[in-house]
Amino acid sequence: MCSSFLKGAALAALLVMAGGVHARELRVCADPNNLPFSNEAGEGFENKIVSLIAQELGAEVRYTWWAQRRGFLRNTLKAEICDLVPGLPANLEGVRTTAPYYRSSYVFVTRTGGPEIQSFNDPALRAVRIGVHLIGDDGSNTPPAHALSRRGIVENVRGFMIYGDYNEPDPPARILRALANGDIDVAVVWGPLGGYFAEREGVPLTVNPVRPIFDGPQLPMAFDISMAVRKDDETLRQEVDAALARRRPEVDAILAAFRVPRLDTGMKQAGRTP
Repeated sequence: MCSSFLKGAALAALLVMAGGVHARELRVCADPNNLPFSNEAGEGFENKIVSLIAQELGAEVRYTWWAQRRGFLRNTLKAEICDLVPGLPANLEGVRTTAPYYRSSYVFVTRTGGPEIQSFNDPALRAVRIGVHLIGDDGSNTPPAHALSRRGIVENVRGFMIYGDYNEPDPPARILRALANGDIDVAVVWGPLGGYFAEREGVPLTVNPVRPIFDGPQLPMAFDISMAVRKDDETLRQEVDAALARRRPEVDAILAAFRVPRLDTGMKQAGRTP
């Protein structure tokens, strides 16, 4: 009986020890098919930055994959099936956001050697075929679409649904494939998307930040990007903030490797401050 008791006690001790080394879990919600930001294979720059944060927190990442469409936050973070969402605008209402880890803008992407557009006021925009993203089933307009419409540039504009066909890889990139194929002459897209895919198409493409960066007080073209937690989770927000600050050089290196156009440190270093 004594031997059995000792064996049982030893087993219990081992179980307690094993339970003690279980890593903390960092529950993250992200899109499984949205490069360069994230995908289910963990190849996006947001995946890689989340991994850095998890290392700092001594945690293992557990993803909940959810297409980033309307209702995304309501069905994920606010429904408490995850605790962290990367890649959202700073100070977004309804959530608590970290300090920004990069600032980018919309960009003009053109075929190298063709008309190089740098401003919504460029007269050349009236004579070329322009692609812009639309959002949602109702065709809601992105800031570039509004900027073009304000100038009466509508007849030569083609809309591409940002959600696209989810059975295809990276649906938002279809607009850049159309540019490379010659179906349009200019694509006006969110900077990280343009910077990443410009290097991956079959023809050389040129990327320029749009001008003006603020097309009137209600139409910004540049945004600070943060990570979000629930409004009542200030502790996690502070932990993620601290992790991002400690790993700042590695975060910057990841963003540079993915060719994210930046209006903060990265672009200033490259001599491209607007």
